[in-house]
Amino acid sequence: MALKLADYVVTEAGFGADLGAEKFVDIKCRLSGLKPSAVVLVATVRALKSHGGVDKSDLNRENLAALQRGVLNLLKHVENVTQNFGLPTVVAINRFPTDSPAELQLVEQECRKLGVNVALSEVWGKG
Repeated sequence: MALKLADYVVTEAGFGADLGAEKFVDIKCRLSGLKPSAVVLVATVRALKSHGGVDKSDLNRENLAALQRGVLNLLKHVENVTQNFGLPTVVAINRFPTDSPAELQLVEQECRKLGVNVALSEVWGKG
């Protein structure tokens, strides 16, 4: 219905770039004939630090070493989407007030190494 009323539609296709994206692309799109033009992967510095081994109680503290380890998870999801589905991908960093400029810069730099554009989203912080 949305495609009949607008020039383009943005949808949340599921939780996770692995199972959610696969179900959307391999099942929903195939059965409906939809052809996505792009993918937006949403990430948070907090989640990436958690993937890097930071305890939940320390996620609000800057930790570039843990973030460097955790960002590998995001980069693998980016590779899977771009290589397996062949879709242009943008990483949206959902910024929290506790994210430091250095942490945001690290995530952006690592994504750009894969040729992926990055956008800063302040949906969480600004409501």
